[in-house]
Amino acid sequence: MEVFRLARKKYPIELSGKGASMFGARWNFKGTEVIYTAQSRALAMAEVVVHLSLATLPKDFVMLTVAIPDSIPIEILDEKKLPKGWNVFPHSFTTQLLGEDFIKRSEACMLKVPSAVVKGDYNLLINPYHEDFKQIKIINQVDFPFDKRIFG
Repeated sequence: MEVFRLARKKYPIELSGKGASMFGARWNFKGTEVIYTAQSRALAMAEVVVHLSLATLPKDFVMLTVAIPDSIPIEILDEKKLPKGWNVFPHSFTTQLLGEDFIKRSEACMLKVPSAVVKGDYNLLINPYHEDFKQIKIINQVDFPFDKRIFG
């Protein structure tokens, strides 16, 4: 399987989870490393663009293609168990608890979660502490300039 992630060239191009741990996000607390990826390039873009404006748009984004062997099991978050308003911004504490539980249990290397930005699409969280993580690799990196019409 291939998943996608937008990254900035000014940071090391790697799969580490360090960025998510610096601030925390929808599925993790500050201090917990987790790697956010998307099932498509378009979703990876949408997940980033909701946090930007034309005035703050960096010009150094690259789209990463990440290869995940089919042998790596994926845990799927049951959307029916999500509380009402799980997808609001700013994110709720309850979604962070679910992501933290996934990391701590370490039963699977990946967790499929619904996108809060694009209903019906999914993100895949990667646990960098899981033993299968070493099999996951970045296989492509291309410059990704945003089309300015997105902000117009």
